[in-house]
Amino acid sequence: MSILKLGISRRRFLQATGVAGAAGATAGGFTALAPLSGEAKAAPAPASGDYQVVKNICHQCPARCGIDVYVTNGRVHSIYGNTDHPIANGKLCPKGPLGAYILYDPDRFKGPMKRTNPKKGRNEDPKFVPISWDEALQIAADRLNNLRDKGESHRFALCYGRGWGASCAGLQGTFGKLYGSPNVAIGHSSMCSDGSVISKKLVDGIGGYNAYDYRNTNYLLMFGVGFLEAFRPYNNNMQVWGYIRGEKSPKTKVTAVDVHMNTTLASSDRALLIKPGTDGALALAIAHVILTEGLWERNFVGDFVDGDNRFVTGKTVDANLFKEKWVKGLVDWWNVELKDRTPEWATEVTSIATADIVKTAREFGTTRPAMALYERGAHAHSNGVYNGMAIHTLNALVGAFYAKGGLMYQMGPSYGAMPVNADDYMDDWAKAGDWKKMPRIDLKGHEDGYLMANNMLQEVGPNSLKGNPYKLDTVMFYLTNPVFTAPNGKEWEEALKELFVIDTSPFPGETAMMADLILPDHTYLERMQDAPTYPFQGWPLAQLRVPAVKPLYDTKYYGDMLIELGKRIKGPMGDYYKALNNTENVIRHLAKGFEKDPGDNGVNSFESWVEKGVWYKKPYIYQQRQGEFYEWDGKGYNKPLNGDAVKEKLFKTASGKFEIRSSAMEAKADWIAAKTGRDPAKLMFPQWEEPKHPGGGDLYMVTPKVALHAEGRGANIPHAIALLQPTMGGRNTVYIEIHPETAKKRGIKDGDKVKVKSDLGHIEGFVRYFEGVRPDTLVFPMEHGHWAHGRWAKNRMPGHGGEITVNQSDRITGQCNYYTTKVSIERA
Repeated sequence: MSILKLGISRRRFLQATGVAGAAGATAGGFTALAPLSGEAKAAPAPASGDYQVVKNICHQCPARCGIDVYVTNGRVHSIYGNTDHPIANGKLCPKGPLGAYILYDPDRFKGPMKRTNPKKGRNEDPKFVPISWDEALQIAADRLNNLRDKGESHRFALCYGRGWGASCAGLQGTFGKLYGSPNVAIGHSSMCSDGSVISKKLVDGIGGYNAYDYRNTNYLLMFGVGFLEAFRPYNNNMQVWGYIRGEKSPKTKVTAVDVHMNTTLASSDRALLIKPGTDGALALAIAHVILTEGLWERNFVGDFVDGDNRFVTGKTVDANLFKEKWVKGLVDWWNVELKDRTPEWATEVTSIATADIVKTAREFGTTRPAMALYERGAHAHSNGVYNGMAIHTLNALVGAFYAKGGLMYQMGPSYGAMPVNADDYMDDWAKAGDWKKMPRIDLKGHEDGYLMANNMLQEVGPNSLKGNPYKLDTVMFYLTNPVFTAPNGKEWEEALKELFVIDTSPFPGETAMMADLILPDHTYLERMQDAPTYPFQGWPLAQLRVPAVKPLYDTKYYGDMLIELGKRIKGPMGDYYKALNNTENVIRHLAKGFEKDPGDNGVNSFESWVEKGVWYKKPYIYQQRQGEFYEWDGKGYNKPLNGDAVKEKLFKTASGKFEIRSSAMEAKADWIAAKTGRDPAKLMFPQWEEPKHPGGGDLYMVTPKVALHAEGRGANIPHAIALLQPTMGGRNTVYIEIHPETAKKRGIKDGDKVKVKSDLGHIEGFVRYFEGVRPDTLVFPMEHGHWAHGRWAKNRMPGHGGEITVNQSDRITGQCNYYTTKVSIERA
């Protein structure tokens, strides 16, 4: 992308290429950029000089590994894992050291800009021109003030992706409450994890991310989990894998289920290649074997009153003869669903051999402790809610909840209070304006929408385009690029043509190219930002990003941008943000909580948090042993928890138990039955349901994440591109994995250029024969196919899979069904 097209002033160009230095345009001494393009040249880092080590957090995935950033003469020259950080332990995955490339990306936005070309589209130059931050923020504030004055504040939406902490994403909800829009903020969780989070909530009542005690488990059963590719926290997963598969005695046994052979399956004891969307059928058959062979954990689940096992294939059971302990509805589930879900039946559905199903079930049912994991491969289908409920119920059958070597839920940090209380700054419009009567633009929770969804980001653009329930006026994006990441992104392109678009990305992504206003964020090595941990080992942990260098360009941390924008909103809302002041003030107040609750590493203040980069408190405070629950009292798990305490803290369901018969689903049975056609007599149980595969083709299309994916931030990094697909050998492209027999039937040779088609259109790419993929499935990572994002990202084949992915979602969880579209393939 030329300098003129980005609208960069001469001053900013010199800042990028002269003041920052030629080496600064890449990554210090990282010289491997040159072979892929002659547009940028790298120079070696200084051989000597004063250096400092700054604590930060990697931003290449959700793992949140602590990093030590080495800075010499004001320039980052290397990044290592923080040895004192419990997730990193001094190590990083292949993405970690590439952070310097993001900082010194020559295609970054250099400051705020406004669009001067009113036409929008892929082939339209935005003709951005640089403007001051004062002008940029005032343009945004004027639009928001005008909407509020007209009583249309609901027509402003803020969409975001991977939020980090109270100093960025945590500010958004308050902004929406004070301004008066139900659409601030709408997250990307429906395109990520909601299928798993909500299906778990329906049975255990929590609705969060599980944490796992991997080091002490003896059996892992994984459904669609790229444990050694992209499952969070990836870096730590590799560390723990080395322990549980090498040093630990007994070695943890692993069965992995997926649609193609990947690193995880290749490293497991048993690899099961499953038909896409049928994971729930496999889980039901495993549960059937566990019950018929009497392998369930009686201390947790309960038992027949006389000890006689009455679970016999095809026969119903008198529920009065079974005394449940920490589960609800086991016998009902057996009678209405499970009694007929035999391994032989599951073989017909999944194509997995009956003998392998039985062996897996017996191993999982007899090995303690054991646990089952699942992710997008299982829940990104129309039946994903039931796939998830069935898999999660396996954990109940073997007593894995809150057990040593089992799974639990992540605790949050002991943060202090915000500097001021937002409730003291609400005017009449914020408290009771007509905006409160408006549905969300994504129809979350609406009778015609998605009943239990947390977010429905994939529906924002399409709904606004259709005017259902209304049209937006202004939309802002933070850490999300839905024109590229959402299914059927072309529909988003059309939607954004008629909206005023504000993008805060540091990079010229597809959504940014549709923007009217660019308010560029710092990169992560330039920010101060808090970040509580994503699911790890359960005990609370909070990291802090400390700027490694001063901002290279005229950018602004997103949290500070939001505060500065808030200051310009008329009324008490502006006063609130003036009192909040800035994000450093917010973070200092968060750190006050550590004064009363110092971390295990001595962090007890803002200053010590900056120095160490992390606060944490061990151990996890709850444990279940032999069906009894205990709380940590400072010396051991010595404080028993009664049923009321378990209900309040651990199983937040109506019954205070793990509900195989979900009361949450049962309460909404009429709606679910009416809107989805499901049987109201059994829809509250984990059950088998045939998935719906739109697209019109004869092959499943699956677009998994890979180790170098970096959540889209690696697309313009040559190192990441070159190493993206190690099994297939791709460098300048990503190959579409196809089984040789599938290809030969269509006259396709290894390496051929092909067209992949669905009802939405087609993309082109190159195939590579791979016997490790199912014959009925095409697999290729989703990283390539950009038409923007920077010089190394643009126009790389294959085309983007999202363009031919039908926008279908689970009506209950709202989960986007990324992995369920069916396509056809032919030579190009």
